[in-house]
Amino acid sequence: MSTVDAVQVKSFLTGLQAGIVAELERADGHVFRRDGWDRPGGGGGLSCVLEDGALFERGGVNFSHVTGDRLPPSASAGRPELAGRGFEAMGVSLVLHPRNPYVPTVHMNVRFFIANPPAGDAAAQPVWWFGGGMDLTPYYGFEDDAVHFHRTCSDALAPFGASRYAEYKAWCDRYFFLKHRSEPRGIGGVFFDDLCAPDFEGAFALIRAVGSRFTAAYLPIVERRRGLAYGERERSWQAFRRGRYVEFNLVFDRGTLFGLQSGGRTESILMSMPPKVEWRYDYHPEAGTEEARLNAEFLTGRDWLATA
Repeated sequence: MSTVDAVQVKSFLTGLQAGIVAELERADGHVFRRDGWDRPGGGGGLSCVLEDGALFERGGVNFSHVTGDRLPPSASAGRPELAGRGFEAMGVSLVLHPRNPYVPTVHMNVRFFIANPPAGDAAAQPVWWFGGGMDLTPYYGFEDDAVHFHRTCSDALAPFGASRYAEYKAWCDRYFFLKHRSEPRGIGGVFFDDLCAPDFEGAFALIRAVGSRFTAAYLPIVERRRGLAYGERERSWQAFRRGRYVEFNLVFDRGTLFGLQSGGRTESILMSMPPKVEWRYDYHPEAGTEEARLNAEFLTGRDWLATA
């Protein structure tokens, strides 16, 4: 078993954040606000946030590294035997909400957890794992965008086994699902958690592959769609669909729950919320429209690589 090296993980994560922010600044033409913060319970982070940009109505790329005396319930729900342990957690999480409704919203996260041995138990060992993924939430459907995003995810995971993409794609479809609406949040991508095999080096290599391919998965889509003309109808539909994003993040998202339960910085946690949102009572788009086509043809858990 290879040696766990949290310092190496932190170095990768801070470099990943800096590299992604630099590429997004070139795409938008505006500079992200960099906001360092400390957590009273231990640790801190750097939030990089852009609002009212030329491309992004709101975007955030956050790094956090926090420690605590007791794992929050959201982190130990799947591993009750770890409840009560001290912890160390670090990660990069980003959400980008473009202004143009033809450019999709996107989310990416890569993270690392260590659950420390219980105090006084000399025989116990630290328990560590990685998690992460990326997913795409379009407001208008374009098959070539969906195929490109999923192809890039598949290529990133190909060195780690022929079935890895299919496994993580299915996991993503299950996770980013609004149970109370019986609908997916978007067209998915990949999602994984509790990754500790085959060893530290192998698991760490996988999250590096996922995190490092984010801009290749997303920015070509941005460049194809950012110049498309739109009006109030498209902006209103975007605001309505953003409501689904808010519902998922506040009701189901484990990252949001972990941040709030662990006493994280609220402004950084909730930067994922879109700036303008609408809710309408029992609204359904008119049959035959592009808005209806999103629901009928894209929010279905499709095998996008079979479409190519």
